[in-house]
Amino acid sequence: MTSAGDGFSWPFQDPQWASKILVQGLITLIPIVGWIATTGWLVLTIDNYRTGRRELPPYGFHLERGIVLFVVYVVYVIVFGIPGGIIESAGVNSDSGGLQALGNLVGFVLSVLLAFLAPSIILHTYRSGFSGGFDVPGIWQMATANMTNTIIAGLLIWVASLIGGLGIVICCVGLIFTLPYSAAIVAGIVTWYEHITSGPATAGPATAPPQSPPPPPPAPLPS
Repeated sequence: MTSAGDGFSWPFQDPQWASKILVQGLITLIPIVGWIATTGWLVLTIDNYRTGRRELPPYGFHLERGIVLFVVYVVYVIVFGIPGGIIESAGVNSDSGGLQALGNLVGFVLSVLLAFLAPSIILHTYRSGFSGGFDVPGIWQMATANMTNTIIAGLLIWVASLIGGLGIVICCVGLIFTLPYSAAIVAGIVTWYEHITSGPATAGPATAPPQSPPPPPPAPLPS
């Protein structure tokens, strides 16, 4: 994957993209189970893209592959949503417009921060499961190592989430297409993000070149 924009076009390079996306979209409409299944489908799409295969995985209930990333991301969404929610609730209970506005501001700032961290969170979870998904120092280090690339990836994942929700304007029927397509886009973006954040393999310690054996002593002259 040469650019982050490839994530938007690669799904359509699979000759069977229509059937795979539409059936997976129907599965996605099942509460909880369908969401986990499509998260697993996203992970399988990353598998394909990382090996250069421009094809979507088969549709299905990929629960085993999706449960870890689904749980990790839900935890982050809840944790990042708590501070703003508490402040806003305090403002509602005390009839304080200032607190409500502050709660909204805090919630917005934390949502932007989560969008910034999203590529690193997904990639860490993909690589190492729960331990990687909750490796906050490692996630932060990756996200801030090259902030420009992280911002681009995070912004495009946010755009993908907007695309995923667009289907609701067509009497919710469009979600059958937009939700799995959004997941495929995210898979492409994460694959690109991994490619640009993974530097060349670390070289081992330098070793001295082998020494040539000393030349044999000269033969004695005949007497």
